[in-house]
Amino acid sequence: MLSTFGDVTVKLRLWMLLSSLWWTVGAGFAVAHEVVPTVADLSVNEGRINIEMRINIEAQLSGINLDTLSNTDAAENVSDYDVLRALPGDEVAARAVDLVARWDALPLLMADGNAVKLRLVDVSMAEQNNLELPRLSGLTLQADLPVGGRTLELTWPTGAGSLVLRQQGVENAYTGLIGGGGTTGPISLAGGDAATGWQTFGSYIPVGFDHILPQGLDHILFVLGLFFLSTQLGPLLWQVSAFTLAHTVTLALGALGLVTISGSIVEPLIAASIVYVAFENILARGLTRWRPFVVFGFGLLHGLGFASVLGEFGLPEAQFIPALIGFNVGVEIGQLTVIALAATTLWLGCFTASRARLTGADALVAKYPVMFRAWSVTGSLIIGGIAIYWVIERTLL
Repeated sequence: MLSTFGDVTVKLRLWMLLSSLWWTVGAGFAVAHEVVPTVADLSVNEGRINIEMRINIEAQLSGINLDTLSNTDAAENVSDYDVLRALPGDEVAARAVDLVARWDALPLLMADGNAVKLRLVDVSMAEQNNLELPRLSGLTLQADLPVGGRTLELTWPTGAGSLVLRQQGVENAYTGLIGGGGTTGPISLAGGDAATGWQTFGSYIPVGFDHILPQGLDHILFVLGLFFLSTQLGPLLWQVSAFTLAHTVTLALGALGLVTISGSIVEPLIAASIVYVAFENILARGLTRWRPFVVFGFGLLHGLGFASVLGEFGLPEAQFIPALIGFNVGVEIGQLTVIALAATTLWLGCFTASRARLTGADALVAKYPVMFRAWSVTGSLIIGGIAIYWVIERTLL
């Protein structure tokens, strides 16, 4: 019986290592080509429509489907994107005319239901100091507003990722988050189309969720590290509660601009927090008295990371609190989803290996502590290995 159980445990460890190899290889590139939203400011002055964008021009020109990706390395045609990224800035700027022509064919912009032709006024290319990071550039477009025009409507192309559109120069201005293939609906040029609190709250929940699943691999690994200490509900609740409270505090402070720390400092520390949690799982057999406090401290760091992402999307001034709460709720749903998936995978894996029906995770661990320990140690080693690479990458490379 013991021999059979030992064989199952060894096979389980081997299966976990092999199935996780893809994660180990792919994780090192997860931050290299991160997909970021396009941000556009819309204004109308003396019959002229102005649109100023902060945009990854190369990603838009390459035809990569940004709607379903968290990083461009996962795209089938990533080589086209890499070729464009390696070009000098003036060559990429010259191709921006093709992008505008593609938008006009959609059409991108309509006034009172009629297509409006765009003019490319200026392209400001950022310096490309690191080919492993996305290059965000400035794009200025103009168009003539038809006489008597009252509304504008913008349709964002399918595959173009997320667009944050902010109306300028009017009261109760429109601010919206539009996904690929989506539309703003008619926007009154006189203003008054600001979203309600509930609308803003609802629209920012997916933003927070997406930052965990699928885009937040570092946060996913940290949450998994909390889970791998013990599947008993008590230790998990203590840790998740401490983490949630901490990152909520610094997320709010960071979004308000009261606390600002450079990403070059925060990102390596986030990776280091994953290393600590992973290797404490290996050395400790349960919740220590200091672990919730340590997790709270690490949660403060992760909250600053969340705040930097939220800063990319921007928060509507009139609905700052609903947007902030919606984003945080989305993050929490994402974290709980990670834990639920991990618990389900653990239960199915141990159930398959043991070929016995169990009533839940606690009963499973009580009956097969060695089997759970195999999952915990192996998973923590993989998580720690990935995080060590990130620490090195984010400090030395």
